[in-house]
This record gives sequence, C-alpha cells and structure tokens, in this order.
Amino acid sequence: MQHKTLRGDVFGGITAAVIALPLALAFGVASGLGPMAGLYSAIAVGFFASLFGGTPAQVSGPTGPMTVVMAAVVAQYADSLATAFAIVFLGGAIQFLLGVIRVGRYIAYTPYSVISGFMSGIGIIIIVLQLLPLLGADGAGGPVAALRLLPDAMANINVQALVVGFVALAIMVLWPPALNRLFPAPLAALIAGTLLALFWFGTVPVIGEVPTGLPTLTLPVVALDDLARILQPALVLALLGCIDSLLTSLVTDSITRTRHDPSRELMGQGIGNMAAGLVGALPGAGATMRTVVNVRAGGHSRRSGMLHSLILLSLVLGLAPLAERIPLAVLAGILLKVGWDIIDWGFLKRIGRVPRDKVAVMLITLSLTVFVDLITAVAVGLIVAALVTADWMSREELKGVHADHGRLAPDLVLRLAALEPRAFVIHLEGRYSYASARGLTRQIGMMSPGSEILILDLQAASRIDVTAAMAIDEVITGAEAQRVRILLAGATGDTRKTLDAVGVTEHLRKEEICDSVEEAIAVAERLLKAEDGR
Repeated sequence: MQHKTLRGDVFGGITAAVIALPLALAFGVASGLGPMAGLYSAIAVGFFASLFGGTPAQVSGPTGPMTVVMAAVVAQYADSLATAFAIVFLGGAIQFLLGVIRVGRYIAYTPYSVISGFMSGIGIIIIVLQLLPLLGADGAGGPVAALRLLPDAMANINVQALVVGFVALAIMVLWPPALNRLFPAPLAALIAGTLLALFWFGTVPVIGEVPTGLPTLTLPVVALDDLARILQPALVLALLGCIDSLLTSLVTDSITRTRHDPSRELMGQGIGNMAAGLVGALPGAGATMRTVVNVRAGGHSRRSGMLHSLILLSLVLGLAPLAERIPLAVLAGILLKVGWDIIDWGFLKRIGRVPRDKVAVMLITLSLTVFVDLITAVAVGLIVAALVTADWMSREELKGVHADHGRLAPDLVLRLAALEPRAFVIHLEGRYSYASARGLTRQIGMMSPGSEILILDLQAASRIDVTAAMAIDEVITGAEAQRVRILLAGATGDTRKTLDAVGVTEHLRKEEICDSVEEAIAVAERLLKAEDGR
C-alpha cells in the first residue's frame, strides 16, 4: 500500500509540474515581474505550503487572482521592487497569523454571491489584460488602462502574434480530455505556439532576456513610515490567498473524501508566501487545476506537492535560454482560457432564477473588482451581503412574533379571551437578533393597540441577542409612558441572562416577571380586578 501511494505521489508530482511550468511562466509575465518570478513562486510556495499546510494533496503556486493583485502592487511600486516583495512577505506573515488564531474556519462563511462576483471579476481582468499581448501590443498596468489602449492595438494588429496566440488558445479549448493526463493542454499550447513562432513567424514579441540560476535571497526591509502604506496591499494578498487556498481545499476534500485543516493550511500558505517574498517571487495559493490533476494522477500526500516543486527547481537551472524565445501571445492565449475558467459561469447561467438581491451583490462585487480595486470590492461586497442577509433574517425572525394562542391550553385561551382587549398576549418564538430589532418594536406596538396590560411570552424564544433585548427594553419604556403594564412570561436560561445583562428586568416589578403564561394571565386578572375595584 505504501509503495502504491509513493508511486501515485511521484506520478502526481510530475504531472502537476508539467502543468505548472507554462502557467507559472505566464503568470510571471502577466504580473510584470518576468517569467522566472512565476517559476520561483511555484517552487517556493509549492514546496513550503505542501510541507507545512493542512491539505496534503493540494498543489500550490501562482494563481490568477494572486497574480492580478501582484500586478497592481508591481505597477504601484515599479521604482522599488524591494518594497513590492516586502509586501509579499508581510502578506505571508499575516496569513500565518490568521492560521495561528484559527480564522480559517470562518472563511467558509463568506457569502457565495461575494465569492462569485470577486472570482468572475478576476477572470474578466485576466482576459482584458491579455487582449493586448494577444494583438502584439505592449501590456498595460490595469484593466481600465488596457481598455483605453485596446482601440489603438486593434488598429495596429500584429497578425503573426494574433495567429500564434489563437493557436495556443485553440489548443487550450479543443485539447481532448483523454490526452490531458499524458500531455496537458497548457504544455501542448506552449510548445506548439513557440515552435510556430520560431520556424514560421519572426516578428512576434517574445519574453526576451531571462536571468539564469537561483534567485538571490533578499531580506525585507521596510521603514516604519512606510508600514501603514504597505499594510493594505499586504492584507489584500493575505485575505485573497486565504480564500483562494481554502476554496481549493474544499474542492480537494470532495475529490479525496478527506477533511483539511484550515488553520494549518493558512499557516503553510503563509510560510510559502514569506519564502516567495524572500526570493523575489509571485505570491501564491492553492491551485485548483494543478491539485485536481495531481489527485487524479495518484497524488495523495505532501510528497506530490513537494516533488512538483523540486522538478521545477531542476528545470530552472537550464530553462532560461529556452524561455527567452517563448512568444508573449502564446502565454496570452493560455491565460485567456484560464481567465475564462475562473469566471463563475454556473452562477451567471442561473442569474434569472437567483434572488435579485443576491444578483445585485454579485454584480456590485464584480464591477468594483474590475473597475476599482479588490479590497474595495470585497469590503463593499461583504457589507452589502450583510445588509441583504440582515433584511432576510428580519423577515424570517419576525414571523415568530404572533398572537396565535394555539400552544396554550383551552382553559387559558378562554380566560384570556375574557380579558381581551384590555390584556393582550404576544408570543415570541425562535431567535431574535440585531436584524429584527427595529421591526420587533414596531410589530409589537402595532399588534397591541389600546391594551392596558401586554404579556410578552418568551417561553419559545430560543435566543435573543443584545440588540433585540434593547428593543424589548424600548417596548417596556414606551409602554410605561402610555400607562401600559408589561408582563414578561417564560424568560429563562440565556434569554433571561441577556435581559438581565442589559437592564431590561430592572424596569419591571417582581410580580411582572412570570415563569409562565398561565402565571402572567393570573397576574393580569388580579391587576384588572384591582383596577375595576377602585
């Protein structure tokens, strides 16, 4: 069994390395740091994330989302790449810290509409940025700049670049799935497009000079005055790396029938990205395509991801002269397919059936991702999604506020009917949170007009948070101003603790806090008799 596992890890590592090679080169060029930065990322992040991570079969390296963020960082700090790599290192350190404090388990709570909009926006950015090199033009810093340059590039198309780019794209799209295990589509596209340019087309822009050998180790040095400035992009890299990696971990779990350790995975990814910052590489994350291929080829342990990195390391020493002749249009063709696959077509196909508020969250996140920046997109997306969720929670929670006495014994219903409308019972069932607090006050007020005594039955209230408790307090103080007496019935356990903690029960006399609705009705009968006897 151990021999079989080892053999599978070897096959998985080799196959993942074959796929990672062209993608790493393409991501490196797309980032503005050059092809070797992508390879160094696959080596550093891939090795250390596998060694220390919490998803054994996962293969890590440069990914589309991380490349898009890094391209923006490189454009901003083009005159100081040392600062850019310090941001990568700091992002890795933040990831490691998030793993230590066990934040990974909360990433799963990110609304799907936000993730869908974010990932689709990333896919669109990759496609827009690769249109210029596909046409033979120079790249641009961001999607908006690329769109501005696109008309000029279309007016001056390099036909040879367009041909080799389309050949690479066609291979990526049409390559038979049965051949993928033997000869992956990205590698086939890279070789075919490069050979086409070498032997038939001589005016296609190529990668150009590539440094040879191993990277130099650079310690991150950041002035205290610059720390606040670089913290934001580092935080973006960290959060995106967490989401990207843990989503891939979930995919890996579904294929391998295992369960990953999210906290350990973030720590491993953090160590990998700190290593990437030290060697001048792109930041990375768990890579879905490479991971799936690794598992299907037999890789099931950390060895496969580590072996994939070691294979790439052995190639680095002799790869530079070959990489110099790779056309940029070929890499663009490969990345166009990558960007297309990142777009969440599943959500877009169902957009007519998905609730409008979820669609709005997705489109807002997508638009901000493409036209503003990633941190704004995620922040605004989460805020809007939280508001949408709060609105839904409010409607659902307020369904539990009613005056239907079906739970009460028949004799209690008769006794209560004799007291109405002077005494009124409102039942609160289920949970109540900040979302329903405003509506709770309004709905209770609307349901009991003209009552002299209002009984709030909390026996079936499973949970009341502080904000909802304050809303009940507001009901009580408002009732006092209108000379209406409030009786609390059945408030026990955590519900009673919350009401006591915020001072709700301080406004009530001892007799007004009852253990049950039956006791509250008896108190109401006594109070109304006393009132009539005056």
